[in-house]
Amino acid sequence: MKMVPKMLSPLVKDWAPKAFIISFKLETDPSIILDRARNALEVYRHQVVIANSIESRRSFVVILTKDSETKILLSEEEVEKGVDIEDKIVDDLQSRHTAFIHDKN
Repeated sequence: MKMVPKMLSPLVKDWAPKAFIISFKLETDPSIILDRARNALEVYRHQVVIANSIESRRSFVVILTKDSETKILLSEEEVEKGVDIEDKIVDDLQSRHTAFIHDKN
């Protein structure tokens, strides 16, 4: 197996420095997720990290920015109805992106 280079750094610094960039942090150990996500924000200087653990990835995520942490959790009723957490993530990110565009203009 070959190591794959991290593409986030050149994306943020060189290719699209004015873009709204989102990364994902999926971990097997829930106790390290938020620290790893915060570290990614500091290292890569992008806008958003969506963090979750393998065991709860379909029902719970944390959306982190340099200034905030937003928890998105599906209720048991939503899970039973087949609601996808992705719908809630997209709604949240859409509003963040709109605010990002307005702040840039």
